[in-house]
Amino acid sequence: MLFLDELPEFEKRVLEALREPLESGRITISRAARRAEFPARVQLVAAMNPCPCGYHGHPDGRCRCSPEQIARYHHKLSGPLLDRIDLMLEVPALPASELQAGTPGETSAAVRARVARARAVQLARQGKPNALLAGGEIDHWCTPDAAGARLLAGAIDRLGLSARAYHRILKVARTIADMGGTDTVCAPHVAEAVQSRRGPGTTP
Repeated sequence: MLFLDELPEFEKRVLEALREPLESGRITISRAARRAEFPARVQLVAAMNPCPCGYHGHPDGRCRCSPEQIARYHHKLSGPLLDRIDLMLEVPALPASELQAGTPGETSAAVRARVARARAVQLARQGKPNALLAGGEIDHWCTPDAAGARLLAGAIDRLGLSARAYHRILKVARTIADMGGTDTVCAPHVAEAVQSRRGPGTTP
C-alpha cells in the first residue's frame, strides 16, 4: 500500500510520474544505456484537504479561500492522474454532537469477511480480482443490465468521463455487486460506482 497524505502538496512531476506505474503495475528506470524494470503494483490511498486552508464546506463557515484559490488547489491533480484512481470520496467534517454520539459501525472483522467472500467469487468466476480485468475481460464480466447501461451512458455524457474512467466504473460496479452477492451488475451498483468517482471540484 502507498499512502500519500496532502496529495496536492507533492510536486506535479512526482504525481505525474505515478501514472504509468498505477496503470501497468511496473516501473521502468532508464539511465544512459541501461534500462531496468521493477514490480510496482500498489494500492494507492491518498488524502487531501478540500481547499488550501482545509475548511471549505465546514459548518462554521471559517474558510476564507476564494473560488480561484480552491480551483488552483484542485488543478494540481491532473485529469489523467485522477482517471487512474477508482474511488474518490468526500469526507465532510462532523459536528460535535455526532462525534460524541459514538455510533458503532461495522467491525473490521465483518468487513474483512465480506471482502474475502467477494474476492473468492471473483477468482472462481474469472481467475483474477476485478481490479486486474482489462479490455475484453471488462466487457465480458462487468457489463451491466439495460437500466445500468442507460444510467452509465447518461453519467458519461453529463460528467464528461474518459474511456479509462468508464472501464474503472464498470469494475467498481462489478465489485459492488459481488460484495452484495449479486450475479448481475444493476443500475444501483452503477449509480454507487459513479457516485464514488466524485473527484476534486466535481459536482453530483
